[in-house]
Amino acid sequence: MSDAIANPKLEEQALSLVEAAKAAGADAADAIAVTGMSLSASVREGKVEGTDRAEGNEVTLRVFLGKQVASISSNASDDPAELAARAVEMAKVTPEDPYAGLAEPERLLNEIPQLDLIDPRDVSADELTRTALEAEAAAMAVDGVSKSGGAGASWGLSGIVLATSHGFVGAYQRSRSGFSMTAIAGEGTGMERDYEFDSRTYWDDLMSAEEVGRLAGERTVRRLNPRQLETRKAPVVYEPRTARSLLGHFAGAINGASIARGTSFLKDKMGKQVFGNGITISDDPFKARGGGTAPFDAEGTGAEYLNMIEDGILGHWFLDGYSARELGLSSNGRARRSGSTTSPGATNLTLHAGEKTPEEILKDIGEGLLVTDLIGHGANGVTGDYSRGASGYWVENGEIAYPVSEITIAGNLKDMFLNLTPASDLDERYAVATPTVVIEGLTIAGS
Repeated sequence: MSDAIANPKLEEQALSLVEAAKAAGADAADAIAVTGMSLSASVREGKVEGTDRAEGNEVTLRVFLGKQVASISSNASDDPAELAARAVEMAKVTPEDPYAGLAEPERLLNEIPQLDLIDPRDVSADELTRTALEAEAAAMAVDGVSKSGGAGASWGLSGIVLATSHGFVGAYQRSRSGFSMTAIAGEGTGMERDYEFDSRTYWDDLMSAEEVGRLAGERTVRRLNPRQLETRKAPVVYEPRTARSLLGHFAGAINGASIARGTSFLKDKMGKQVFGNGITISDDPFKARGGGTAPFDAEGTGAEYLNMIEDGILGHWFLDGYSARELGLSSNGRARRSGSTTSPGATNLTLHAGEKTPEEILKDIGEGLLVTDLIGHGANGVTGDYSRGASGYWVENGEIAYPVSEITIAGNLKDMFLNLTPASDLDERYAVATPTVVIEGLTIAGS
């Protein structure tokens, strides 16, 4: 099936767009072409709600006239000369941007590494439907589950081609599979719901459908009859699912674009203590079968493994060519394409595991909050102020005592990072990977 998206015409389209842009008067240009196909199936209460198949191709051309830049997107069948002419005319009326430009030629990747990103196995719509039904049946078999919120399974393949007027041409393909289940327990105003999901590059790396369904059912039943808490300060433990959001806030704070604008609460922290001693946070663009793995970034630049945090010290920003030029630095190959523009971002970001198990962490805190669900965004990237709606479990005597809901967690991310301790249960399934973490001294606002 991967041959179906390894479309040589897509590479030809990208190259012809770049050539057409030069012919139309552009000083420089790049073109990115994306193709993909996906299958999905959804079920509810033992019945198939739908199966979908989607295919599509898209190309985006950027052109540069000196420091003037414009871009245009279209499907891959449009005439390259017409698209290029329109893009060049758009650039002529665009204000100059002193930091605009392609990646410097010496930073372009000369040899494209072959990474383990394509699952050779084909997954059919029937198999997706069967998997979703199995996950739902496993959840409904959990004592206390009253209804199904639905189950789904999906599989997809995508291909990417990048060509630049500096002479770079690169392409890669990747696959992604996953499934999820949402369960409901209780009735009326006492109804609770929760879910479980898994997503991997290779289908055979996924948890079993039965395990996903069972976990969804068990998580839901444990949430029944939640209590509210009185406002207090206490340690807060985040399971990996919710701890990933903390790492997301950190990634946003060390984004080169935010640093250049001065809108990050970590803008003055390069080379300084941001996390506690012994904490390592790495970014690995070549992680085996990783969700953020890619042989080159959105500018054709090669990346390298970086410790963004080493022994608690901040060592790098995420930089693409634009943000690097704005800061007077060099790109570290973290350009990501968002529509017609590039911006810096993480690849496979990992908070490395600590030594203690989650159970030992709970024993150590004695009393506190275990967060299993977060609501809203609630983090100010400029000040670091943090406030999130949450639900989870109250811990007493080092053990889970009862479920809680309708609470708010508040603090400041600068203090939270310094007081964060990771457990040993690193969950590496996703591009943002964390173990359970505990943070001391947060404010918990209840009823």
